Amino acid sequence: MPILSLMILLPVAAALMLLTLPGADAERASRARVVALATTLVEFALGIWLWASFDQTTAAFQFSENLPLFAPFLNWSLGIDGIALMLIELSVFLMPLCVLASWVAVKKRVPEYMAAFLLMESLMIGTFAARDIFLFYLFFEGGLIPMFLIIGIWGGARRIYASYKFFLYTLLGSVLMLVAMLWMVDVAGSSDIGVLSRTDFPKNAQFWLFLAFFASFAVKMPMWPVHTWLPDAHVEAPTAGSVILAGVLLKLGGYGFIRFSLPMFPDASAQLIWLVFGLSMVAVVYTSLVALVQQDMKKLIAYSSVAHMAFVTGGLFALNTQGIEGAMVMMLSHGLVSGALFLCVGVIYDRLHTREIGRYGGLADTMPKYALVLLFFTMASVGLPATSGFVAEFLVLLGMYQTSTWATFVLTTGIILGAAYMLWLYARVAYGKAAGDDTRAMPDLNAREIAILAPIIFAVLWMGIYPKSFQDPMKPAIAAVVARLEGRALATVPTDMTLSAVLPALKSPANADKALAQEKLH
Repeated sequence: MPILSLMILLPVAAALMLLTLPGADAERASRARVVALATTLVEFALGIWLWASFDQTTAAFQFSENLPLFAPFLNWSLGIDGIALMLIELSVFLMPLCVLASWVAVKKRVPEYMAAFLLMESLMIGTFAARDIFLFYLFFEGGLIPMFLIIGIWGGARRIYASYKFFLYTLLGSVLMLVAMLWMVDVAGSSDIGVLSRTDFPKNAQFWLFLAFFASFAVKMPMWPVHTWLPDAHVEAPTAGSVILAGVLLKLGGYGFIRFSLPMFPDASAQLIWLVFGLSMVAVVYTSLVALVQQDMKKLIAYSSVAHMAFVTGGLFALNTQGIEGAMVMMLSHGLVSGALFLCVGVIYDRLHTREIGRYGGLADTMPKYALVLLFFTMASVGLPATSGFVAEFLVLLGMYQTSTWATFVLTTGIILGAAYMLWLYARVAYGKAAGDDTRAMPDLNAREIAILAPIIFAVLWMGIYPKSFQDPMKPAIAAVVARLEGRALATVPTDMTLSAVLPALKSPANADKALAQEKLH
């Protein structure tokens, strides 16, 4: 069964059906909600089947499909490895929750709204499943359109400004990438991603190719200083739009780095570590400090997303197994925790219609269930042990320590600052006196809201207590990426010890103290 094609085309078919529903507006809206929820649940079931049938012992692409469309320029070529599998699972897990989160909040043009989400799900899965580089580009850029519409039509007061800023930033960053793709296909003689990953491009060309791809992926992450579109997009997007933007769309940049930049341009990746580490260090400190002074809950969580995604880039460019595994776990963890925090904001926004932190307070007394759930996700964002955030941060810092102790130290300060702004947010919202009678009158979580948040709590705990089940499918694919990077000359990065001292110590733990002492003496 061509399961990947089915998972891509099923939401498209459902979206087209929603756009042609007959009947009055209320009737169409009711049917649209049911159809969208049913479709996303079927996609989730197919995702479970995909995971259960996946061979975790090989790095080869599985569930492969190939249909020449406009050969040799474009092929319907699909296949996934463990990295793509986990990101597809994240996508199909979050989509039913987004539909449920929009069940009551979205009242106008509901069929079109649900169709936009279904189309976005199709494009996200296609991005992770594409094996042809031009097919990847079409899916990668196509995902901008439904999110542009979701923000621009169903967003807040400044939705037009935010939607155009989001669209222009992310689109312009990808123009250089397309030019680089055309050159690479001409040199390699193939548009297959697997073939391109094994092609040794000239070292001098790798530098420019890396920068061309970096321009696109850095905006998608987003990395500092091209992050400014994200807070505006989050603030103006509806709740479900923020969930899928933080949960999946930001991961497209990280996926691009691990699928293209590291294996295709290994020499340039090794030589430009200083650039990525430098931007990551600035992002963690700067955006964390900016988050500390925010009065809008969504904007605070948006800046925290930039800081957390800096851990992803730091882990990826540690260029070792621990760092890359940690970056992947961080992407999964951030997708769950950040999405859940936006859902928590949406819960109280639906009641009071404001995101201003000062308008709340005392929710631990008036909404105890909500306060407990918010506390859990606050702790997960901080990286409390037994949550997914702890596993991700530990692996990232372990991997980075092998490459640069100085960069590791700076990113560690981000954990402290993260605890500061998240706990301060929680204290102002949950404790103290309620800001007004309307705040005291807010009802606690209802059954639908509990049904949305409970699966994420389970997934965060599962990943925090037994991360091996998430790491195992990715290990062979990550090992293949690391193998491509072995033997590359690393650029000098800010550090008080070099890899020449660290790597022997890692291979022979008994000699660790001696190797490090010799390096420090030197």
